[in-house]
Amino acid sequence: MVVGAGLAGLAAAWFLTQDVPRGGPGAIGRITVLEQAPQVGGKLALGEVAGVVVDTGAESLLARRPEAVELARAVGLGDDLVAPETTRAALWSRGRMVSLPAGQVMGVPGNPRALAASGLLTPFELLRVGLDPLLPAPGDAGDVSVGGYVARRLGRAVVDRLVDPLLGGVYAGRADLLSLDATLPQLAPAAHRGGSLLTATQEVLARAAASTGPVFAGIAGGVGRLPVALAAALSAPGRGDQAPVVEIRTRTTVRELVGTATGFRVVTGSTRHPEVLEADAVVVAAPAHHAARLLATVAPTAATELAGIEYASTVLVTFALALASMPGSLSGSGLLVPAVDGRAVKAATFSSNKWGWMAAAAPGLAVVRASLGRYGDEAVLARPDEELAELALGELAHALGVRDRPVDTSVTRWGGALPQYQVGHVERVRRACEAVAAVPGLAVAGAAYHGVGIPAVIASARQAARQVGAGTPTDRRP
Repeated sequence: MVVGAGLAGLAAAWFLTQDVPRGGPGAIGRITVLEQAPQVGGKLALGEVAGVVVDTGAESLLARRPEAVELARAVGLGDDLVAPETTRAALWSRGRMVSLPAGQVMGVPGNPRALAASGLLTPFELLRVGLDPLLPAPGDAGDVSVGGYVARRLGRAVVDRLVDPLLGGVYAGRADLLSLDATLPQLAPAAHRGGSLLTATQEVLARAAASTGPVFAGIAGGVGRLPVALAAALSAPGRGDQAPVVEIRTRTTVRELVGTATGFRVVTGSTRHPEVLEADAVVVAAPAHHAARLLATVAPTAATELAGIEYASTVLVTFALALASMPGSLSGSGLLVPAVDGRAVKAATFSSNKWGWMAAAAPGLAVVRASLGRYGDEAVLARPDEELAELALGELAHALGVRDRPVDTSVTRWGGALPQYQVGHVERVRRACEAVAAVPGLAVAGAAYHGVGIPAVIASARQAARQVGAGTPTDRRP
């Protein structure tokens, strides 16, 4: 049984069909995927604006990790993998547009000359950055916040103007709360070792320069096609006589998970009309707060840890704008906005610039996607859709010089969408996963654990599948 038909749950089901023995002891005969929503895909979804298909969730995937590219190819989307036309982003900082400086790792600069040339920081702020090699080099004993560590080494302006906008774009979080170990694992060893952060960043950049090929990729027609194709591949007949039968059930809420002598009892449906299903093994691929409720009796230690993971909500407002209404053509892939400037929009993607397939589908239009919502912004997001759209349009008009009303607008809300990897997250997840692994036939997967990106979620699904699919059901009697 797999609880959740987002990317993690569908990928776990896929790997269970691929990586376990075919026939005989240890073979899996049936996989049932249970999803409370009316459709599969979770946070990967497609919408439409002005007749153009758009992603309403993530729109790109990290191509330098193999998991997402390999899975897309396996489910028939290999020919539709595309590189972005541009990845050149800007920062809308202090009321003006500034190019994102080259030579940085999630906003942490490693090229002081490029940082100075960008004009992002004042001369005094640049002088503070230059003090980094002269500062004492005591290492940190444990996990610290990204904001606190970077501010100590390079100054507060680097956090506010560079690091916080980039982390906000990925996690919808705040640098002063997010874990260095969890969100910047490339730089965390340097922090614990002590010494120059500029030097450590330069070393990370040098290693990354050895990689080849595009950093990011998309899927023609939208990344939201991936879970749909995955579900179709799981449900397709003719996968072989010994392949497990896969059933995907939507509109099915899992309310309770109880351990039995030889497996698990999964309770679905309403309290008045419950349905009880039996399973030899269960993968819980639900958000941490839902997973915590389900694990309360079978893995209480894990439940306690997962209940402590907080989430941020976001809103995406997608505009179709007539190119004729712009004072000039849009340039680059989008913009990021520092939270310190007090704006509601945290980022915008110029989707029709970024993806050739979308530009071809939307001649004469600029498709611009604005993102609102950082951790703690619940009051802003409580406004009605129309008001949020007007707020986003007003800020983008100021930033981009848009003169006319949009041709069309779409608003998508993602309540509790992004897990916050706050200080101590790595150890919290380690404790939770150890507690889950101690229960035979049980595993967890999803964005709450080891990364919010698409490849990381797929990797967690594969690990969960291996954990529960390794052998025959185990007798759980004391």
